[in-house]
Amino acid sequence: MSNAQTANDAVAPNASRLLWAGFMAILAAGVGFALRGGIFDNWGAEFGFSATQIGAIGGAGFTGFCFGIILGGVVCDKIGYKPLIIAAFLLHVISAVVTFMAGGSNAYTMLTIGMFIFAYANGTLEAVANPLVATLFPSNRTHYLNILHASWPLGMIIGVALGWWLDDYMKIHWKIQLALYLIPTLVYGLMFMGQHMPKSEASAKGASFSDMFKDVGLLGALVVGFLLSLFIAGTFGVSDTVARIIAGVLVILVGLMTKFSIGSVLLFFLYIAHALVGAVELGTDGWIQNITGNLFTSGEGKALFLWTSLIMFALRFCAHWIENTLKLSPVGLLVVCSILAVVGLQLASTMQTFTMALIALGIYAVGKTFFWPTMLAVVGDRYPRSGAVAMSIMGGIGMLSAGLIGGPGLGFGKDKYAAEALNASNPAVYAQVKAAEPSKFLGIWQATPIDGKKLAEAKEAKDKTDAQKAIIAADQAGDRATLKADSYIPAAMAAIYLAILLYFKSIGGYRPVKIEEQGA
Repeated sequence: MSNAQTANDAVAPNASRLLWAGFMAILAAGVGFALRGGIFDNWGAEFGFSATQIGAIGGAGFTGFCFGIILGGVVCDKIGYKPLIIAAFLLHVISAVVTFMAGGSNAYTMLTIGMFIFAYANGTLEAVANPLVATLFPSNRTHYLNILHASWPLGMIIGVALGWWLDDYMKIHWKIQLALYLIPTLVYGLMFMGQHMPKSEASAKGASFSDMFKDVGLLGALVVGFLLSLFIAGTFGVSDTVARIIAGVLVILVGLMTKFSIGSVLLFFLYIAHALVGAVELGTDGWIQNITGNLFTSGEGKALFLWTSLIMFALRFCAHWIENTLKLSPVGLLVVCSILAVVGLQLASTMQTFTMALIALGIYAVGKTFFWPTMLAVVGDRYPRSGAVAMSIMGGIGMLSAGLIGGPGLGFGKDKYAAEALNASNPAVYAQVKAAEPSKFLGIWQATPIDGKKLAEAKEAKDKTDAQKAIIAADQAGDRATLKADSYIPAAMAAIYLAILLYFKSIGGYRPVKIEEQGA
């Protein structure tokens, strides 16, 4: 992308600077995300965490993002972008301090809080970057939002490469590794400094909070409320009934704000689809290094993560070309990507060689590449009246789902399927190494996993006993079964996107709309 192209498509002279500042901000999030994923095994070995516990810590890195992006999205059109950028920068620094305090009996708590703060900062930044880029490039949102979000896989590439070298070869402590995300944090702070930022179309036209929330309405609030109830019950230990009452109050408040507007049915289904996007894309990304490193070697697992991230990084610069070449609308692109993700994950569940892993995960990477930014572009195209609100709520739903369903769900799947495999192959060994406490998921499913420390001991042993070999084989079987179960999520997404595609066909095709067309 040339500066000339940016200037021709943009509505502000400093659009290029702002685009790349947002790029660097999301890159910092990607670096931190990848470094965290690479040290999950360090946490399990050092503190004896189960896969479900590690998934819950990683999940805080998604739920924090949700609150950051939703709260930031609600206020950014009113208070401006700069205060949010400053707050995010300070929170990134604070999160590092809190994380470094983890140790002993407080390890689980401090790691969880540190991840939450880190993710809150990430969400705040994305509440700025997404509507800002959508405003800067109104004639080609899909293209430029994909460029913005190419920074996410690039950040993961950098984070994995650093973790691979510092962890596997240099044996540097995980706290030092995790601190490296502060470098791109400093860079984005400098890039945003002193820049003028244009208002969104809704803000420029003086849209009220009520106007911005009308398309979200009660239907959108129900999606957020459901996920919020899961978060409250799981985080604060209150009963499901109390959590639902609190979430219900939120729905009522949105109703009062919008004079009980039902909201857009299309946006409601987009929100549901994006909850699935968060679960399958970010939930899988959070575990994939652990899974592939377990099926092959730690180094090969990191190499495969680099491979998929490189594919995403390169292809996100090609969204406009792919749409034009294949004559696809943004929704058509989402249908194709969902099918590819299903195929890739199904193949990954059977992979036995590194070559097959390259093929399977490569197909999956192509599939997941365009999910997140293209969904944001669809919301920006179809709901200009909502300003940053509808777009930020969508991002929050995706991250909240990743934190509550994707990350913990895959961790639970690993626990469940590995325990079942070991109990089936060698029940006596399973009885000796099963954890004292069961793993639980969404308050519905329960399984007694293999103890995290005993699993680590089996992996690290040089001369493995038959029992340790059985533990490792069961753990690998659990990973493959988890990937297969994961493939059902993009299958559901494909069905939703196909229905939306047929809807647009029935009304004359997909096109962006102007704020004046949305009416009262």
